[in-house]
Amino acid sequence: MFHAKVVDIKKEKIKLSNAEKFIASSKCGASIYFVGTVRDQNNNKKVTGMTYDSHDQMVIKSFEEIYKSSISKFKFDDQVVFIEHIKGHILLGEISILIAVACKHRDQAYELSRFFIEEIKKKTPIWKKEHYENEDSEWLEGNLIQSK
Repeated sequence: MFHAKVVDIKKEKIKLSNAEKFIASSKCGASIYFVGTVRDQNNNKKVTGMTYDSHDQMVIKSFEEIYKSSISKFKFDDQVVFIEHIKGHILLGEISILIAVACKHRDQAYELSRFFIEEIKKKTPIWKKEHYENEDSEWLEGNLIQSK
């Protein structure tokens, strides 16, 4: 099972409870939650918030491709994956990304969770702009998107 969504902060927030409900399965003995939040420092600058922007359809397509790739790579039975990424301006401590996975065994869940965050960083077109204490802001240089 798979769920992927870009969440517009103007309409809603990413909720851990949604992920918990989605990945709950008696077939899976291990669940892992990766929650990315805005931290207060980056490159010796005091961060006050972050703005994320994306082409939503391309992001969903990227998430789907990563999911399909994970199925062929790992061949785990009964894997369940929930991914949501925020779009818009969020403050310190707020959730920017939530990846929840469930698998039969804990080592599978850890491996799958790590695979998803690393692949998203490499392949998904999401841009972020940091906002600083002095009211300056800047778009961060991202990773070059890797194709298949």
